[in-house]
Amino acid sequence: MASVGPAASGEQTSGAGAEAEPGPAGSPPSPLGALLPLQREPLYNWQATKASLKERFAFLFNSELLSDVRFVLGKGRGAAATAAAGGPQRIPAHRFVLAAGSAVFDAMFNGGMATTSAEIELPDVEPAAFLALLRFLYSDEVQIGPETVMTTLYTAKKYAVPALEAHCVEFLTKHLRADNAFMLLTQARLFDEPQLASLCLDTIDKSTMDAVSAEGFTDIDIDTLCAVLERDTLSIRESRLFAAVVRWAEAECQRQQLPVTFGNKQKVLGKALSLIRFPLMTIEEFAAGPAQSGILSDREVVNLFLHFTVNPKPRVEYLIDRPRCCLRGKECSINRFQQVESRWGYSGTSDRIRFTVNRRISIVGFGLYGSIHGPTDYQVNIQIIEYEKKQTLGQNDTGFSCDGTSNTFRVMFKDPIEILPNVCYTACATLKGPDSHYGTKGLKKVVHETPTASKTVFFFFSSPGNNNGTSIEDGQIPEIIFYI
Repeated sequence: MASVGPAASGEQTSGAGAEAEPGPAGSPPSPLGALLPLQREPLYNWQATKASLKERFAFLFNSELLSDVRFVLGKGRGAAATAAAGGPQRIPAHRFVLAAGSAVFDAMFNGGMATTSAEIELPDVEPAAFLALLRFLYSDEVQIGPETVMTTLYTAKKYAVPALEAHCVEFLTKHLRADNAFMLLTQARLFDEPQLASLCLDTIDKSTMDAVSAEGFTDIDIDTLCAVLERDTLSIRESRLFAAVVRWAEAECQRQQLPVTFGNKQKVLGKALSLIRFPLMTIEEFAAGPAQSGILSDREVVNLFLHFTVNPKPRVEYLIDRPRCCLRGKECSINRFQQVESRWGYSGTSDRIRFTVNRRISIVGFGLYGSIHGPTDYQVNIQIIEYEKKQTLGQNDTGFSCDGTSNTFRVMFKDPIEILPNVCYTACATLKGPDSHYGTKGLKKVVHETPTASKTVFFFFSSPGNNNGTSIEDGQIPEIIFYI
């Protein structure tokens, strides 16, 4: 069992571990090899030393005293494992206590097909997990740890003890991190724990890159992989998600003892490959990654390049272009102009303006001016480029409809674009359409304030080269839409 994480201070591992605890003082030790009927010697007046019902029942936990059934564990683990554990373990118990705490035990001892045997084999239950279950039934005490929590959860579900189930899920939730979220998600789906599964998915959404970089990601099954790829809330660039999925495919080939070839990676991915949202990549990301991966067919590569470069775009059934957006916070916008004028023309040249920000934000789109000739549709490509590295961080080929007013119209990116403080970026918009309104009396510095956050300060600079006339003082790209 993989470790969930470091045990919290003061936590113990389940029960008595691989070795049964001794009985009460004065009682003989559990005769692990003895045959039934059970043998025990009475301990006189032990009840007088226990002040409560809980203390009396806790005293009987894992004790031969008054016991009337014994469970044999470890026989189903194979000869080597059984021998390593010192042979099968025989754990004494009391039918009444077990039946009072579990409907499954009640049916086992008192139902229509109740067993009369004084020794019951449980080949599929780990001794430490079974002792943790008994300890809880006898005393309400919970002793679980990273190495035993999953087997204890399995045992609690098997014997219908929902209160112990809840403690196991709470323990797992407390130790849930990005680097074990996929491992726990697999277990949550296996044990039908929707609450834990939901928490795992939330963690994966918030820290997707860390989660897919962890070792546990490549160990998940294909159904879990597909369940994650279907989500709209992953916070990762699609090119990086594709690279992680390729790593999973390589690991799956090895599990299935298949050569790690392009064809076999495509085979083991199956339907998961169609869940990758290739249109969310930039054409550069697609060309550097998926186009050269060998996993896509030549026809698929051609269709995707056409999707990136041709307008109107050809319809391709398997393409999903729905954005993945895991934004938390408040949407804000700033307008860098104080006045609107007309007319601004377009001939295929991009409008550009450089900017820096004083804090980390996520840009999700621009507000652009529309036509001075009434309701009109525009085609537009928008980009954010890191100025020094000349690296395109995000872009979208899209369009927008305007109503002929001097208002701005929202044009959004496919994914949020992270903007770092004091780094210079270029906002770029290439429009195809009739003459539009434009802004004038531009500001070099725009401050955005909210009651609950510190100031967000934008500084604007004219972009060198051909920028269709847009500058600090005049032009397009009046608004930047962002999250803080």
